[in-house]
Amino acid sequence: MDVNLKPAAATTGEGRAIRVLAGFAIAVLICSYAINGMDRVLFPLLLTDVRREYGFGLPEAGLLSTIFTLGMALAGLPTGYLMSRFSRKTVTQIGMLIYSIGTILTVLSAGFADMIIYRAATGIGEAMQLTALLAIFSSYFSRNRAVGVGTLNYAYAFGAIIGPMAGTSLLVHYGTWRAPMIAFGVLGFVVMVLVAVVVRPWLSEADGSTLRELRVGGVATLLNRNTVVLAVLSVLFGLGLYGYLGMYPTFLREQLHFAPTDIGRVMSSYGLGVLVSLGTGWLGDRLPARTVLSLSFLFAAGVCALLFNGPASFIAQAVSSFALGAIFSGTIFVNLAGYHVKVVTDSLAGRASGVYVTTLYGSATVAGYLIGWLVRLSDWRSAANLQLVALCVIAAAISLFVQSPPVSKPSAGQAPMPG
Repeated sequence: MDVNLKPAAATTGEGRAIRVLAGFAIAVLICSYAINGMDRVLFPLLLTDVRREYGFGLPEAGLLSTIFTLGMALAGLPTGYLMSRFSRKTVTQIGMLIYSIGTILTVLSAGFADMIIYRAATGIGEAMQLTALLAIFSSYFSRNRAVGVGTLNYAYAFGAIIGPMAGTSLLVHYGTWRAPMIAFGVLGFVVMVLVAVVVRPWLSEADGSTLRELRVGGVATLLNRNTVVLAVLSVLFGLGLYGYLGMYPTFLREQLHFAPTDIGRVMSSYGLGVLVSLGTGWLGDRLPARTVLSLSFLFAAGVCALLFNGPASFIAQAVSSFALGAIFSGTIFVNLAGYHVKVVTDSLAGRASGVYVTTLYGSATVAGYLIGWLVRLSDWRSAANLQLVALCVIAAAISLFVQSPPVSKPSAGQAPMPG
């Protein structure tokens, strides 16, 4: 794999040392994003204990569980402003600082009003860090961008695997939901310091523009049929994905009466499912979008039905959660993002990604509140059947309206062109 080394004429020994330093720095950056993933999955695991202490209703608790996505949806403008004035490394650290502080401040909350501010702030920090890391990895690994960016998705998966088990273990060991929140916040500070020490500007600020790929095809406006359909799918997906991620641990705790450590293991199995993303992304590049999305949403509907209506054993819930991780985050999330970009011209790629982020995380903001409200009106089974199963079936039908051509793709016979 080609990397950009600082000295143009380094000796063999110096080049080897730089590669070792670069490898260590990249490992630290990967670790930093794994902690981002850990932080995202932590609070829903603790929601029952938070509700018990503060007396929150289920809809209010659900909103607290997913409000961080509002911060993620709104973080684009401030992150772009910061990255035009500060280094990517600095923005990465600022993002980690914000979500680590927000995580720790949550334990000091006096009530709902300030807690919701702290939870939303964590989403701002997480989105800022992700945006900066995407720029770092896609530029530094300029000849292998898919591998570089795919590595970040794997880092999130590892965080989603480790975080639930570590968080619930700390909860049981210390007997308070505050312990894992403080521990994860402190861990964020530690890795933020590591980023400051080991990541060098020649790595974080590498310019991959000279290897920009020439792409052809796609439509020259965001107001096109495919983008509109994909935006609707993103809204539905946000409601389903974060309805599950935000409230499923509470269902396991309060409805199925799972022990916290068992909940941690079930949620970790979801993270394991995310590891299929490289393979499903490869398939998404080779199969029609309507086929990939419609089948994925149908499979997701079936798995969600099993989760909330099927066997309540630990094995059944863990296997179904693994399958949902592979479908939701491993397949739909990755390919929806890719299709948003592919259906427009290369010059609109950034704006198309913005549409995806805004629609997905915008609807995700209220996903937890909505399913909590539905549970209060009826029960967990009915709520899940409406928000997860029914919405996935509707999304599968809407996916059939996605038109495959034209899409933006590498120009045939063209090598990557200098920017």
